Amino acid sequence: MPTDQPRIPPSIIGVTAPILAESYTHSQLNALFPSAGFPGDPPPGNKVDKCLGWFRLANNECPDPLARFGRLIAEFMDQPSPNSIWEPEQELPESWTRPRAAIRRALADEGLSYQRGGAILGAALTGPSRSLQERLAEEGIPALEREYQRAYDNIERDPGAAVTAGCAILETVCKAYLEAVGEPLPNRQTLGPLWSATANHLGLSPQAVANQDLRKILSGMYSVADGVASLRTHEGSAHGRSPSSPYRLESRHARLSVHAAHTLALFVLETWQRRGRA
Repeated sequence: MPTDQPRIPPSIIGVTAPILAESYTHSQLNALFPSAGFPGDPPPGNKVDKCLGWFRLANNECPDPLARFGRLIAEFMDQPSPNSIWEPEQELPESWTRPRAAIRRALADEGLSYQRGGAILGAALTGPSRSLQERLAEEGIPALEREYQRAYDNIERDPGAAVTAGCAILETVCKAYLEAVGEPLPNRQTLGPLWSATANHLGLSPQAVANQDLRKILSGMYSVADGVASLRTHEGSAHGRSPSSPYRLESRHARLSVHAAHTLALFVLETWQRRGRA
């Protein structure tokens, strides 16, 4: 059966299989995987081989392998260690928290994050489609609008993924512009440096205009870019939610961030076109 949702990435499989093998017996694994919706009989081999086999089977045969992966690891990620009296995760012994942290890092490296209860965030939308830069060269604003619509469509379902996508689309627009005009990309190709390089080359720095009102707006755009990037880092799907965050990311926060990134990206393309691109 072909999958219509993202597969479990090999990097995540490679990290999680030995952790589950270390944490559960054969009989426990034989019960755990089917209860999470993994198909088939227990694969042969040792415990690591068994986990690897079941992950690969889900990727090949299930329509929603990442959703099943989330259900699979929920007990391990959410519960205190066996036979312990610890409740808050920060008070659990390191032997129990370290593998959890390793799984979270593996997810973050793939633009995903784990939410208590077994949800894998970021699977619905992790960023702009790979062809966006090429489509921007051919279509300009219509391609940008379609890409941001993908982000808006996922705000309610997965706000962290929408935040990540909105920021990544703006990064892609900046890269497309800098490469098109022959400007070298900054050493750190994250939104802050990309925005500064793009705005400076387009003459969008506050010092480049005489009108005081426009200066205020242009100055604010730098703050907006910084805020969009920071929210993606701290609350987006790419890095996982910070345990010290004072609030839970809501759809209204994601909508604000995506709107802000959309506005900046559109202004870059319109200014680019006004200066002779189209």
